[in-house]
Amino acid sequence: MNKQLLLGAEAIAQAALDAGISGVYAYPGTPSTEITEYVQKSPQAKEPFVRSAWATNEKTAYEAALGMSYAGKRSLVCMKHVGLNVAADAFMNSSVTGIHGGLVIVVADDPSMHSSQNEQDSRVYGKFAMIPVLEPANQQETYNMTRHAFDLSEQTALPVLLRIPTRLSHSRAVVTRKETRPQNNLAPSEEKGKWILLPANARRNYQQLLEKQQQLMSLSESSPYNKIMEGTGKKAAIAFGIGYNYAMEVIGSYKLQIPLLKISQYPLPEHKIKAFCDQYDDILIVEEGYPVYEELLKGYFGNRKFRGRLDGALPRMGELSPAPLAKALGLTTSETKVIPAIVASRPPMLCQGCGHRDLFDALNLAMESYPYKQVFGDIGCYTLGALPPYNAISTCVDMGASITMAKGAADAGLRPAVCVIGDSTFTHSGMTGLLDAVNDRSSVTIIISDNDTTAMTGGQDSAGTGRFFDICKGLGVEEEHIRLMVPLKKNLNENSTILKEELDYNGVSVIISQRECVQTLKKQKKQCTKISSSPA
Repeated sequence: MNKQLLLGAEAIAQAALDAGISGVYAYPGTPSTEITEYVQKSPQAKEPFVRSAWATNEKTAYEAALGMSYAGKRSLVCMKHVGLNVAADAFMNSSVTGIHGGLVIVVADDPSMHSSQNEQDSRVYGKFAMIPVLEPANQQETYNMTRHAFDLSEQTALPVLLRIPTRLSHSRAVVTRKETRPQNNLAPSEEKGKWILLPANARRNYQQLLEKQQQLMSLSESSPYNKIMEGTGKKAAIAFGIGYNYAMEVIGSYKLQIPLLKISQYPLPEHKIKAFCDQYDDILIVEEGYPVYEELLKGYFGNRKFRGRLDGALPRMGELSPAPLAKALGLTTSETKVIPAIVASRPPMLCQGCGHRDLFDALNLAMESYPYKQVFGDIGCYTLGALPPYNAISTCVDMGASITMAKGAADAGLRPAVCVIGDSTFTHSGMTGLLDAVNDRSSVTIIISDNDTTAMTGGQDSAGTGRFFDICKGLGVEEEHIRLMVPLKKNLNENSTILKEELDYNGVSVIISQRECVQTLKKQKKQCTKISSSPA
């Protein structure tokens, strides 16, 4: 099994297992979900045991991984780019505390927003925290870099950020594995002051982080992942991460001889870059995401010689690809073939039989008599209720925002102030908003659409399954205003009545709309059929 056909996400998971991790911590989010799922399904993770259950959110995941590092063991924490916003407090402070056992944070960015709210570039966070950042170009390098990241983390006593885009996470290639190393022994850190960020300790730790930058720069200068591909002429390119793959495809296809500097380990190796840039008058900066390093290089050397996303040589928005890169290099590309549409395009839609459909039918019926029909939405499958034929959702901003935005609207005088949030999103970051509403005695109606799973990312476990009534009661919602309903067509009038009663209530009310996701139910029935039909 030295060679395996793996997704980029799976290559990370396999490399982490081979590097001797003791735990992986994550909240599901495309395009990072498959990393944790691979560990959960891997026989290699069973003996010795590798902890791999889902966390409630990215912040709790990061803090648990940091705790495992404190105990001396290697840990992996995974999330999508917007998840790093949730984990940012722990992430930023961990660069000041440093680590003990190797700690690698994998952040999967989503250029072109295939399944995200923005195109956020996580390298900005790495620069912000002043920690090493690795950005692989292909699946084999993803595997190698993940292993390297754990060694680098322990060598520098810092967390290491591994950044991958959707295209690398969700494409496959053959990966050659290396030898497996054992898990670290339990050895809790004895450096008390290092981990207690009282101001006196934090100032000392921060000074040490600043002093460590020279070491990080030196490691980048000598990194095998930062290298020069020789060429001829006065035009050149600097390619970062997966941008190197696109650049090499163009160079190979058009038989170019231009010099290329590949950069995949940061901070930037300034001496290597300066020696390269001093030789050329026209340099194309090829990076996936924000013009993070294009801005830095222009700051170092001036605007004269660099082209890229900032000046329009490459598109400012969306994923890179060989075609715009070839155009930026002055090449004439063949016209793109127009593929005839076999069927008309259509927007995504809720699954047939989905409980969210019946919830929105009941909600629209209940809202008919009100002059304002704003419904604050959240992140999940139910966000599709914003589209026809329901047109029921007015907002979708970030995880958990539905409750707090409804509260703010209620404070402004909006009636009714109603929101819809999923079960997993509620435990991820909705509970604190509910507590705010209870403490402020806000007039809000909160609908928890509970389908027993984290459906949008593939049916992972949901943290609060079976406990939402007790959670809401514990947070202070009056028991008589915690209502249960089953979203089925036959219950339309009954559910509409329940909703109308709580919309009219001048206080905090919670309606738990409870029905299992049709997709996970299908999977369970299929699995049960397999088990029952297997020979005894």
